[in-house]
Amino acid sequence: MRIRRAITIGALLLMSVSLTACGDDSDAGDNDGDGKSSASTGSGKGGGGSETASTELPEASDMATLAYFLNEHASCLDLKAGAEYDDSNYTDTDPAWGEESMTQDPAWGIKERAVCMDKYNDANTLLLLSDMKKFQTSIKERNYSSILIGKDFAVDPGDAQTIQELKTSGLKTLHCSAEHPIPSGYKQEPALVAGCVLTDYYDD
Repeated sequence: MRIRRAITIGALLLMSVSLTACGDDSDAGDNDGDGKSSASTGSGKGGGGSETASTELPEASDMATLAYFLNEHASCLDLKAGAEYDDSNYTDTDPAWGEESMTQDPAWGIKERAVCMDKYNDANTLLLLSDMKKFQTSIKERNYSSILIGKDFAVDPGDAQTIQELKTSGLKTLHCSAEHPIPSGYKQEPALVAGCVLTDYYDD
């Protein structure tokens, strides 16, 4: 009798351990308490999402939004379409960066170009981009510098003081020049083009 009772108790203990293990497996990865497994939605270096730079860049859906953004941090007055500005008297004394033909050239990835004046009466060039990688490639190929980059737009400030005012805006400088290294202590994140970085170092 003692042997039979011991065998029965042993079997019950084995069943209890087995059921406990099954319960633990069903709850693994359940962060919502509903029995369903949930995956990480993190991005950047710490998660399994997109491999974009860790900094969240400002974005603008249209020129009005972009001009408003600049006015929050610096100044953007008397906004004009790029072609209109190029045909005005302003361009004789203060030509804006780039030219209107860029918007017709697919290699630049520019959707719209406009110009506004800062409070120092210098021209800021505003660019809404349809293809950021194409734009960065063209900038690198032509060795341009001091272009400020947002998520879907770019800005060429017209004045060194405006550049200083935009340092707290979240915009990054697209830096592609190996001849002019970035001083130590500044952030550097990969751009969309090899050999270029996005940095909080503003070379004015």
